[in-house]
Amino acid sequence: MTRSELISKISDQAKLARAAILKMTTLAKCGHPGGSLSSIDVLLSIYNTMKHDPKNPFWEDRDYMVVSIGHISPAVYSTLSLMGYFPLDDAIAYFRVYGSIFEGHIEREVPGVEWTTGNLGQGLSAGCGFALSAKIKGKKNRVYVHMGDGEQQKGQISEARRFAVKYKLNNLTAIIDYNQLQISGSIYDVMPQSLRRSWEADGWQVLEINGHDIPQILGALEDSGKSNKPTMILSKSVMGKGINFMENKEKYHGSALNLELCQKALAEIGAVDDLAELQAKKDAFDGKPEDKSQLFQKGFELKSGKPILYENESDCRGAWGNALLDLAKINKDAKTPIITLDCDLSGSVKTDAFAKEFPEHFFQCGIMEHHAIVMGGALSACDMQTFWAGFGMFGAAETYNMQRLNDINHANLKTMLTHVGVDVGEDGKTHQSIDYIALARNLFNTRIICPSDANHTDRIVRWLIDKPGNCIVAMGRSKIPTLKKEDGSPFYDEDYVFEYGKADLLRKGDAGTVFVCGTASNNALSAIDMLAQEGINIQLYAVGSPLQIDSEIVAESAKKGSIFVVEDHSIHGGLGATIKDELIKSNIRADFIHFGIRAYPASGSSKALYKAYGLDADSIASTIKGHLNK
Repeated sequence: MTRSELISKISDQAKLARAAILKMTTLAKCGHPGGSLSSIDVLLSIYNTMKHDPKNPFWEDRDYMVVSIGHISPAVYSTLSLMGYFPLDDAIAYFRVYGSIFEGHIEREVPGVEWTTGNLGQGLSAGCGFALSAKIKGKKNRVYVHMGDGEQQKGQISEARRFAVKYKLNNLTAIIDYNQLQISGSIYDVMPQSLRRSWEADGWQVLEINGHDIPQILGALEDSGKSNKPTMILSKSVMGKGINFMENKEKYHGSALNLELCQKALAEIGAVDDLAELQAKKDAFDGKPEDKSQLFQKGFELKSGKPILYENESDCRGAWGNALLDLAKINKDAKTPIITLDCDLSGSVKTDAFAKEFPEHFFQCGIMEHHAIVMGGALSACDMQTFWAGFGMFGAAETYNMQRLNDINHANLKTMLTHVGVDVGEDGKTHQSIDYIALARNLFNTRIICPSDANHTDRIVRWLIDKPGNCIVAMGRSKIPTLKKEDGSPFYDEDYVFEYGKADLLRKGDAGTVFVCGTASNNALSAIDMLAQEGINIQLYAVGSPLQIDSEIVAESAKKGSIFVVEDHSIHGGLGATIKDELIKSNIRADFIHFGIRAYPASGSSKALYKAYGLDADSIASTIKGHLNK
């Protein structure tokens, strides 16, 4: 196809796409037509020149397109339809209809959509992940990220910009739809920014174009592929472009046309008015949402190796670091790379040994957790077993929305949280992550695991090395004793195999049951052994998976008497909530005593805080004994 033929093709497609944008938003009576109309010329130019295959959306050698402003879904669906991914009438009629894949913001379940974006500011980080993946694999994939100008007010974008320059991601091109309007009016009134200078200051090449001049767009896309830097294309555009009464009106950022105005707009651009037929097609739709997670959940071909046995006191975070290094060594020739991301904490989260031995697979993101977790999610979607390690507060509470979007995207990120609970000690309440289980509870597709000692940690890391899906492993900071069987040997020995959802019976008893998870496990075990010396035999379960437990175990425990839950976590939303849910679902009444954190903790040593909040062995034993004596 000659250059003039390509330009003519894109121009013709743009007319069809503009009509589709108007129709689908009018039929839905909601949506974002203004930015869709200002973006469509750029989107079509990219898709007509990038490598992709509508018949094979997951083609390994494809270029990637991340649309960071997910609300311009009408433009994205129109473009993908015209490229051959699905029928255009389906996208128009079923836009924002319950049961349809064509949701209000783009979703990864739609063929051709690489990443689900909702909250602004995420797309460039995801683009970095795809671009970095290509660099690691030694491939020629190009990555495009389409962004909004109002979106540039988000701080995470500057994090992603710096990372892209540091790691020389010259296969990454960002395009900003510079229509200069957002919901509240002019971008200069809402929040002034020096866009070009900001990107150039961070080391990007910047090109400026007319975002509706197709030859200019094509030329800039070609030039961006020749630079040794990542490139930003500032695409000057017009909100509502192509419809006279919509142009430069911020009202149409998020307002659909009524039927009469839509018909007027269609007449203006010479488009067919088939709204009645499309409405009938919409009315006849009777679809239901489909679970398409299996499209994205693929296991990894990695070996788990032989477990390391810890006989004495050790820390879970140290065991995690040792397991990571061992797994990297035994899988160094595997097809699947093991990647580790850090945010200036490698010495504390114990990834420093991995960084030293496998620097080509270790990426230092600096203090940019929001970017790192989104980028890690995109990396993990590229057939890479990706770990991100950080403190509990930074990886759960601070970046909850990033974890949520990874969850929605069916990513495979393994988040390794250290320094959870009051075990953080002297750092005080701002750093004592006491809600990590409660937050993970809201993520429908993410597992959370809380190891009880170093051996348990080692087995958990080896278990998850070949598993798909997002997983959070939450560990304390301190060194703790190895959990022992009654004969004095390690409970989590070399024959132990971790199983998600299985509770481990550490002690048998008939006077009641204690359920414990995480770092507090040793204190609970010590308390149970102290009571046993007094002839009070309490059953003890260590629960590695605090969001999932066998209902039969809970029912059986209730028959033995009181149920006690011990956790270094808020009393809201943790293991205790899981046990209560099981009791309610099974219609079982039982005495329930909860050891946990009931207010923001104070600063002090881990030992002092455990005692202050009744989580030390003496306090646990005393409380249990006092309750039973009643």
